[in-house]
Amino acid sequence: MHKKTIREITLAGFFIAIGLVLPMAFHVLGPGTTFLPMHIPVLIAGFSLSLPFALLVGILTPLLSSLLTGMPVIFPVLPFMIFELAAYASGASLLYRTLKVNVYVSLVITMIIGRIAAMVTVWALVNYTTAKLPNPIVFITGAVTTGLPGITIQLLLIPPIVILLRKRNLI
Repeated sequence: MHKKTIREITLAGFFIAIGLVLPMAFHVLGPGTTFLPMHIPVLIAGFSLSLPFALLVGILTPLLSSLLTGMPVIFPVLPFMIFELAAYASGASLLYRTLKVNVYVSLVITMIIGRIAAMVTVWALVNYTTAKLPNPIVFITGAVTTGLPGITIQLLLIPPIVILLRKRNLI
């Protein structure tokens, strides 16, 4: 196995582990859904890993968290979180690592892409399953409004972390 592949597998496992522990800590201390703690390691994984590994982190983090901790609940929350976090991780990887877009611009675009992925998934759940969710526009408006503190944390913390990791040649 190549040294780069081993490194990415190790980092992916690290980001998934942080994505499991951080939300538990936030939920113990307060409203985790307001601070979006699972989004932070998934987004940083996107900036740090190649597309396939980033995508795996985006999918596996909410899935494993749901199976191991019950957060998020399997239905109807888990499906839209999987698509949202997969979009975050793959969007950040594609924009920042592949297309070399600035970290701040990549983050903002990725956050928009993730919200759109969640909204489309909610639309599909509402229209094709028995999910009791608000219509997608109301859902996404509520998610953004409720998550403003978490969005602010992401905008303030993630770019400096990514820049520091890049300076130290860790990503």
